[in-house]
Amino acid sequence: MIRHCVFVRFGDRTSAAERAAIHADLEALRSAIDGMGKVHFSANVSPESFARGFGHGFTIDFRDAAARDAYLAHEAHQRAGARLVAALEGGTDGLMVLDLEFTEM
Repeated sequence: MIRHCVFVRFGDRTSAAERAAIHADLEALRSAIDGMGKVHFSANVSPESFARGFGHGFTIDFRDAAARDAYLAHEAHQRAGARLVAALEGGTDGLMVLDLEFTEM
């Protein structure tokens, strides 16, 4: 299983409605990508001071790397990603992405 973890710094002018629309765009991809799980989107709630300005994030679990790769290549993901980057402080400088691989024990 691949857990796709995305951390973002939204610009000051990005409204809650725009954040919700971006989330909805990403969630809509579930119907097009076999092996894509629910998108979990949240503001940072950590009491630790290590966020480095990344105030929001989301995760998506994929069945495997092939499902994640299909998501990355999908044109609807490209559109949603462009909308996300446009809403971030500094464009891609306001974005951090990590993919973590987990195996069943």
